[in-house]
Parts: sequence; C-alpha cells; structure tokens
Amino acid sequence: MKSISLYVDRQSFLHRIDPISKIYYIVAAILVPILYPSLTVAFAVMVISLILLFLGKVIRQTLSVYGFVFLVLITVLIIQTLFYPGNETPVYRIGQVVLYREGFFYALTISFRVINIVTSFLILVFTTRSADLVESLVRKGLSPRFGYVIASVFQIVPEMMSAMGRITDAQRSRGMETEGKLSVRMKAFLPLIGPVVLSSLLNVKERALALEVRGFNAKGKKTFLNEEKNFLAPTAVQWSLLAVILIAIIWRIIQ
Repeated sequence: MKSISLYVDRQSFLHRIDPISKIYYIVAAILVPILYPSLTVAFAVMVISLILLFLGKVIRQTLSVYGFVFLVLITVLIIQTLFYPGNETPVYRIGQVVLYREGFFYALTISFRVINIVTSFLILVFTTRSADLVESLVRKGLSPRFGYVIASVFQIVPEMMSAMGRITDAQRSRGMETEGKLSVRMKAFLPLIGPVVLSSLLNVKERALALEVRGFNAKGKKTFLNEEKNFLAPTAVQWSLLAVILIAIIWRIIQ
C-alpha cells in the first residue's frame, strides 16, 4: 500500500540531503534572523530558503500554503503600519488613516521571518519521506515511540484529506449536493465532517492494534529492516550549519 504523505518524489540534490541536516537547516533558518535582527538578514535567509525550494523542484506544491500565509501577513502588515508603538515617520495618508515607515519595516521583518520559517519546514516536508526522517532520528537515539508520533504528525493531514475525498465522493453518489452556494456547502458540512472524524478515530485504534501485534512494546534492542541510506555529505552540511549558528550566537553576545 502506498504511504500517504506530503512528500514529492523528484530528482534533486535536496532529496539526497540527510533528513537530520534539514532539521539543522530549520534551526539555523529560525535562529539566525532572530540572533541578527536585521531586515537584510531576514530577507537574505528567506531568499535562500525559496531558492532551495526551487532547486528541490517542489515550489509549485507550496503555492497553496503560501496563499494562506500571505493572507495572514497582509493583516499583520496593515496593523503594524497603523498601530506599531514606535511609529514616528508618516509615509502615506488616506483621509484620517496614516501609514508609518517604522511600522511598515517592522511588519516586513516579521513577514520575512514567518515566510522563512514556513519555507524551511516545507523543505523538510516536501523533500523528505517521513519514514526516512523517523528512521534517521531513531538511528541517532530517538525513542521509537517518539518516532512513531512524528511519523503520525506528517501523515495525519494528507490522510484526512484523502478520507475527505473518499467520503465526499460517496455522499455525492448518494445524491447529496456538496457544491454550489454557501448555504448548500454549509448544509453538507456536518454529513461530511462527521464520517471523517469517526474514520480518523478508527484508524488510530487500528494502528494501535497493529503496532501491538508487531511487538512495538517488546523489550530488547530494536533492529532496522532496511540498511542505512547514504545521503549527500551529511557531516559537512551539518557542521557548516552549526558554524553559521555559532557565528550568529557569537555576534549576538559581543554586540
């Protein structure tokens, strides 16, 4: 059976990077703009993350996520431009509404950081099989229990989307209207969401039974079915990212 996940199978160097290295990149992408609070740095890290997504050939799959993120960030931009406590320099006036320079650049910095955080996680999610991530973490010493939790987190959204699609098709075949005006969609919401929630609960129970039958709680040393994969220069990538984080921390301390 094909595993349900957000992973996109592509031939790119990013797909050949160790999952642990991608976690290092997430940490670096989040910490560096915070430790070095500069609009230029936040923008530069954001651009690097977007370039990595492009090189990973998964940029198209992320557009729906960015659509939602941009809606939220537009709200942040408007609020901060109008009401940021440090506002002093008016830039534009629309009647009684005044837009300020300080609030605009503050909101821009926040937006760059948020986009960068989202992008760094998307790099991991769209270019890494959840099984490879969990296996790499367990090989590094993570408890198999926590590994299973992480794998479940990666799969819960696509699984619910798949279940929603199946249930919607089943309800349509029974004559239910699921498309059209807002009132029609609201009427169909409960008959659709109810089975989705119930099927999710049943899946949890079935997984628990399957894990118990396979000896998940058995004592003793755990072994791996597959041999450890050879990823692209994991040591060099990880040490490079650690060096970047260390430089940012040192700069922060001496300032």
